[in-house]
Amino acid sequence: MIQHTERTDMTLTAVTVAATLAGMAAQFTAQERVAAAAFLLAFLAGGVPAALSALRGLWRDHVLDIDLLMVVAALAAAAVGAPLEGAVLLALFSLSGTLEHRAMGKARRAVEALMHLRPDTALRRNGDGVDEVATSALAPGDIVVLRPGARVPVDGVVVQGTGPLDLSTITGESMPVTKGPGDALNEATVNLSAVIDMAVTRPVADSTVARMIRLVTEAQAARAPSERFSDWFGQRYTVAVLAGSVLAFAVFLALGLDTQAALYKAAVLLVAASPCAVVISVPAAILSALSAAARGGVLFKGGAALETLASVRGFAFDKTGTLTTGKAEVRRIVATNGDEAAFLALLAGIEAQSEHPIAAAIRSEADRRGIAPALLAEVQAHPSQGVTAAGGVWAGNRRMLARMGADATALDGFDEAAETVVWLGRGQQVLGAAAVADTPRASSAAGLAALRRSGVTLAMMTGDRRAVADRVGGGLGLRPDEIHADLLPGDKVQLIAGMAAQGPVAFVGDGVNDAAALARADVGIAMGAAGSEVALQAAGVALMSDDMTRLAEAHRLARRTAGIIRQNLAFALGAMVLLVTAGLFWDLPLPLAVIGHEGGTVLVVLNGLRLLADPIRKRD
Repeated sequence: MIQHTERTDMTLTAVTVAATLAGMAAQFTAQERVAAAAFLLAFLAGGVPAALSALRGLWRDHVLDIDLLMVVAALAAAAVGAPLEGAVLLALFSLSGTLEHRAMGKARRAVEALMHLRPDTALRRNGDGVDEVATSALAPGDIVVLRPGARVPVDGVVVQGTGPLDLSTITGESMPVTKGPGDALNEATVNLSAVIDMAVTRPVADSTVARMIRLVTEAQAARAPSERFSDWFGQRYTVAVLAGSVLAFAVFLALGLDTQAALYKAAVLLVAASPCAVVISVPAAILSALSAAARGGVLFKGGAALETLASVRGFAFDKTGTLTTGKAEVRRIVATNGDEAAFLALLAGIEAQSEHPIAAAIRSEADRRGIAPALLAEVQAHPSQGVTAAGGVWAGNRRMLARMGADATALDGFDEAAETVVWLGRGQQVLGAAAVADTPRASSAAGLAALRRSGVTLAMMTGDRRAVADRVGGGLGLRPDEIHADLLPGDKVQLIAGMAAQGPVAFVGDGVNDAAALARADVGIAMGAAGSEVALQAAGVALMSDDMTRLAEAHRLARRTAGIIRQNLAFALGAMVLLVTAGLFWDLPLPLAVIGHEGGTVLVVLNGLRLLADPIRKRD
């Protein structure tokens, strides 16, 4: 449908321009009938579609479209014996409209093109063999064979094989990343050189690319405040311009001009005062920025999130899985009865369904030791505390200890190191503890430093102990007053509210317990590559890569977009004032008014499209 519309626009524009040029040539050679026929064709090809669009808007939405101004001005020019000027107006209006549609369509398709990267078929294991099936037929649990050079058909996880993958289509990562058993695979990425078996974790309709398209579609539908203002301005200003032109015609008649001259000057004012450039200047920049960000692995759910990010004065970060890798390792284990195997089996069993990186580390340690997790029922998560299960079994931090009334005196001193400790117990009895630690992401320090250079304030918020928080935050260059530890989800919300008193705040998180903070912040930013579904739904921005420097780049792009919007609005309003002044106090020819108006519209579109050439990049 999009291609058909663009072809139709291009055809009508070509006819309008060709007929206008033919009319000019015929008029120059005094072939009046040929000129009249050519101008009539130009009016039909360039004016009828615009008139129909304006009438549809008036009938359906009760809105006076800017197209109506152009049609009225062209008819006014013809009425005063200047069909050439009217034809030129329609030709340039059609040409600028076609350029805008093509430019905006290019921006929209920048992300939609990813859909074509999904393979139509996949190799699904069937016993000892493989069957080639349609990608749409894959279901969670299916095992898919990825041969060298194959694209990942849907989201999944590696179950066998290790090798490098090109992730650039999804995360913007420029270098291949090695994936092995247990690592997640994103749809549309490319297996480079190994044979890999993957288990499907999402159906096609809910895989990475499909979710990206939905987010971008929602982003285009969710208008930014400046877009809403430009629409509001354009609708009301159109009425004002029409009324003003009628009033100007009456005033010019009262000043002694004949009917033809008064109508000509009114037509000039109608063209000069039309707000096309003002209305198109904002969406051109917003849509270009959304597309540039998506190509760099950052998805905005709407223009409002983009505009707010530009004004953010403070960034708050979750620690585990956001600033750190989240791939924690079990460093130490102690069981009160000395049976580490039984202890680890029970601990891995109660953490079997948890999404938290610490739980993943415990399961990984049990797998490494060849210990099967215990089967437990009625498992229930308690955010920022731990997990409980049937039989009175529980696991968690010191808060869970207090909740259960358990006494850990026998393990005094175990949690003095700067590690995260998970206690395991049954009822009021402590069965043991495991010390887990993860490391900061390689990009976290650089990303925080880049944000600090931009003049924003920083804060790290975690439910972990002070010693752990200080170890991680200090290593990333954060000051002690920027590190907040021992927090419940509600505590994070209160801290963000306090930061918001100084200006708009962004919160970056990845887990279920970050959802409230993501929703409370002016801009919620989810770590989309590994973040939970709850976090992605609560956030307004998703980082498809774990590279934290992309966040600093997204902040820079948002600020640049805000600057370009200001440039566009200043230029559009300035040009409009200049043309209207010239039309009122000087004899501004209608062709010059047309060129000034349509030229200004094209310039603001091109200025906005500069953002397409400024994608988010990985910082070294």
